[in-house]
Amino acid sequence: MASLNSSFLLFLVAYVMFDSCSRAAAESQEAEALLKWKDSLLQTQALHSWSLLPKANASTPIASSPCNWTGIKCNDAGSIIEINIPNAILTGKLDNFSFSAFPNLIHLNLSGNRLSGNIPAHIDTLFKLSFLDLASNQLSGSIPSKIGKLKNLILLDLSNNSLTGTIPSNLGNLTKLTNLLLHRNLISGSIPPELGNLKNLIRLSLFSNSLTSSVPLSLGNLRNLTEISISKNQLSGSIPQEMTNLRHLVILGLSDNNFSGHLPQQICRSGLIQRFTVGNNHFTGPVPESLRNCTTLKRVRLEGNQLIGNISEVFGVYPDLDFIDMSNSGLYGELSPNWGDCRNLMTLKMSGNNISGRIPSQIAKLHKLGVLDLSSNFLTGEIPNDLGRLSSLINMNLRNNQLSGLVPQELGELSNLEILDLSMNKLRGTIPQQLGDCSKMRFLKLSGNELNGSIPFQIVSLVNLQVMLDLSHNLLTGEIPSQLGKLQRLENLNLSHNMLSGSIPSSFEDMLSLSSIDLSHNDLEGPLPDGKAFQQAPAEAFTGNKGLCGKAQGLQLCNNSSSMNSGDGKKDHKIFIAIFIPLLVVIILLSVFVFLYYNFRQRKRKVENDVKKKNHGNLFSIWNYDGKVVFEDLIEATENFDSRYCIGAGGYGRVYRADLPTGHVVAVKKLHPVEGNEVADERSFRNEIQTLTEIRHRNIVKLYGFCFHSQCSLLNYEYMERGSLGSILKDAEKAMAMNWVKRVNVIKGMANALSYMHHDLTPPMIHRDLSSNNILLDSEFEARVSDFGTARLLKPDSSNWSTLAGTYGYVAPELAYTMKVTEKCDVYSFGVVSLEIIMGRHPGDLFSSLTSLEGQDTLVIDLLDERLPLPTAQCMKDVVCATMLALGCSCANPHSRPTMQHVSQELSGGRAPLPQDLHTITLSQLSDHIYPEHTGQDSRSPRKF
Repeated sequence: MASLNSSFLLFLVAYVMFDSCSRAAAESQEAEALLKWKDSLLQTQALHSWSLLPKANASTPIASSPCNWTGIKCNDAGSIIEINIPNAILTGKLDNFSFSAFPNLIHLNLSGNRLSGNIPAHIDTLFKLSFLDLASNQLSGSIPSKIGKLKNLILLDLSNNSLTGTIPSNLGNLTKLTNLLLHRNLISGSIPPELGNLKNLIRLSLFSNSLTSSVPLSLGNLRNLTEISISKNQLSGSIPQEMTNLRHLVILGLSDNNFSGHLPQQICRSGLIQRFTVGNNHFTGPVPESLRNCTTLKRVRLEGNQLIGNISEVFGVYPDLDFIDMSNSGLYGELSPNWGDCRNLMTLKMSGNNISGRIPSQIAKLHKLGVLDLSSNFLTGEIPNDLGRLSSLINMNLRNNQLSGLVPQELGELSNLEILDLSMNKLRGTIPQQLGDCSKMRFLKLSGNELNGSIPFQIVSLVNLQVMLDLSHNLLTGEIPSQLGKLQRLENLNLSHNMLSGSIPSSFEDMLSLSSIDLSHNDLEGPLPDGKAFQQAPAEAFTGNKGLCGKAQGLQLCNNSSSMNSGDGKKDHKIFIAIFIPLLVVIILLSVFVFLYYNFRQRKRKVENDVKKKNHGNLFSIWNYDGKVVFEDLIEATENFDSRYCIGAGGYGRVYRADLPTGHVVAVKKLHPVEGNEVADERSFRNEIQTLTEIRHRNIVKLYGFCFHSQCSLLNYEYMERGSLGSILKDAEKAMAMNWVKRVNVIKGMANALSYMHHDLTPPMIHRDLSSNNILLDSEFEARVSDFGTARLLKPDSSNWSTLAGTYGYVAPELAYTMKVTEKCDVYSFGVVSLEIIMGRHPGDLFSSLTSLEGQDTLVIDLLDERLPLPTAQCMKDVVCATMLALGCSCANPHSRPTMQHVSQELSGGRAPLPQDLHTITLSQLSDHIYPEHTGQDSRSPRKF
């Protein structure tokens, strides 16, 4: 018995010694592997605890137990099971990492370092690995297919690297996987259908790669998914209906791909989705109806699609919503006051839609709102004063709407506002000086409105104004405040197309950051300030002023007297005295001489004028805003109306370009002499001219002044760089530069001008001769109606008012049997010109074909100008709408034509929904949408145009 116990004891001692030796050997092997990898790294400061300790009484050092090192954990046997060293700035590669030395490794996290190179294929030796995180490094190469052998993996995170190649299909073998995160790499190819085998998958994140093809149907099998993020790829096709099986989805990210078709209508039937982002695709059809009741939504992105839906019907109230972007998504309707109940909303973007109505004041309840973008819609009414309560607002963009009224002074209370864009509206009144209180403002754009008064000097308080100050295309008067020169960070300044006067402040020389400036089309004079921006600016930046001089392109150099007058007064005092005293004596002597000579000339001129008045009447009358455009200047500028300066001709006269000495460029219309050389009623002529000069509309050409005489009568108009619409449409190269967006805008501009003439003036003004040759275009292709009322103005008391006037092909047909001129005559001409813009040619043949059923079956796209590519989907809606309105305006029956006010409103918003497939609409289908309340016609019969 004693020998047995002794043997057992020896065995136990031997086992313990063997186990200790094995454990020591394992620790030593793993420690050596870690130290070898550490030695290969370039940056190892975080691994200072990984070191060798000297052995007692021995000169050879041995490794201390790695279980005590930073980021290392071991099991009870002393073997490493976890290497967790994230965000430690480790720099190097994994090539020297001996994965086979760690047979018990379960957790490997090296994320957030600077590891580069490939992921070694021998990583497949980590058979027990369940957590692999190499995210946010600089790894490259492809994903090793052998990772598919690690069947115990629960998390695989290789995101935020530079991995290329495809997603290995054998990742579908990792059936225990709950998180597959490969986003923000350079992975290409398709999504493997085998991923549908990962029944335990909770998160699938593949966004920001270069994946192509369609979404596999098998992803609908992943019933436990809470997140699928595949945005920012090149995926295409439709979204499988099987995706509605994913009832636990919290995040659905499909944005920035090439998806098409309809969105699954019941995608949120579980009511759990928090993030629904499908923006920047080609989705069509209705907005998923399940979104309305998806009260868990926090983020919604629908922008850049062609969806259908009334915004007030398809969206509900979301108490947790913090971000919504529905820009350019095709939605229509009015904003609901209920949006004010989304109290957590920080970003609200709805630009580029068909949203109409007013801005609800309830939006002011969104105290967390930082971005409000409602631009390029059809919003009307005034800007709510309550928006001044949005204390967190950083960006407010309401540009390109139909907003009217004043700019609320309450906007000055937005202390965090950095961007304010209210351009391209119908705002009036003065610029509130309170805007100067928005001390963080970097971008301010109020252009394209009807703002008047002077520029408030308080804007100088916007010391952070850097990107833009644009007040162009308004009715601003007065001088440019010299204080603006203190905006030393400003890069872009545009004050063009106003009525500013005086000189450009010399303080502008201090605006060293200024890179772009436009002061054209004002009444400025004097020398340009020194400064890089002024010297490098194009000639167009200063055209249309009356007396600017300087070193800029296209300007005359300033003479000595101008230079002296414009100086800052810092001349040497002694030099001034030396020059002044002799000059004073000379001036006194000259004054006496001039006085005597002036009296002599006055007496002589009085005699001559009396003779002229007696023999010839008033030779010519001059009336102009600045009083400096005289008859002799026009004669000299055109070399007595030489044909070389002729830029157009019409039934009432010829048009010449005149470059005046003041710097103005004007279009001078020399009217044909009145019949029989009969002098017309000058007083009536003046009254009519005054009416025209008082018109202030962005789409009506400005009349600067006139010269009146029976032998030579002149009208001085605003010069339009691109000439007439008719000349552009006849020139193939010029017509191609006028794309569909520009053409639709020209039609809108014409409609707005005629609506103004017919409905906003008292009494109304009728053009009578609207044609493509009387529509002028500026450098930006914006339309100006010209030559209105000329025949009436020439002989107001004659029978011309009731005679047939106008251009053949544009005259309303009823004028052939009645001489009664009404607004509906202009409506007809507008319809003809609009169709000419759309077709690229006069629509005479179209009118002939519309009397037949065959003509009614013509596709709308077959009418479009063949010189241009077909419009985009969003633009196609506008083109079809404009075509529909043009056909309605060109009805033969004047009572069937709409008013221009109605047409203008239709083009600006509130239009009836059009058929869905815009590329297959025929004229007969379109006629069903043309004001049925006016026509009363049977849509089955040919319409009578």
